[in-house]
Amino acid sequence: MKPYGNQLNLKKKVSYESKRNSEKISIFNVKLIHQIFDTINISLLLLIFTLFFLSFNSQRKWSNIYKNLSKTRAINNNLIDYISKIEEFYISEIESINIYTKTKPKDLIYLDKLPEKKESLFKKNLSSFIEGYVDSKYQRGY
Repeated sequence: MKPYGNQLNLKKKVSYESKRNSEKISIFNVKLIHQIFDTINISLLLLIFTLFFLSFNSQRKWSNIYKNLSKTRAINNNLIDYISKIEEFYISEIESINIYTKTKPKDLIYLDKLPEKKESLFKKNLSSFIEGYVDSKYQRGY
């Protein structure tokens, strides 16, 4: 029975070695799969961060462009207002040309220059003093 037992032991050894080899292979496969998934996860994270910063940068550029467009639009609206005011002024000037006639020297009336009245400083001060005295009658009391 010994040989039978040796055969059983031999079979057990072979099965144990094959089991051990399969465990090594499965552990190696699991480690390999984990490395692949880790690599994929890290590459996805890098891609997400790269796209995030690119989108953030493009959003900042778009905000600057929009701000410049808003300023340009405000300037254009002001220019349109100024242009319309200038057009209105020129149209009124053109219309006023037909209303007014050109004058000739014979149409003018010449007036003699009136002499200026000179008041003395004493009279001026005296009249302001009298006016102040008259006004003070109404300002008495509490």
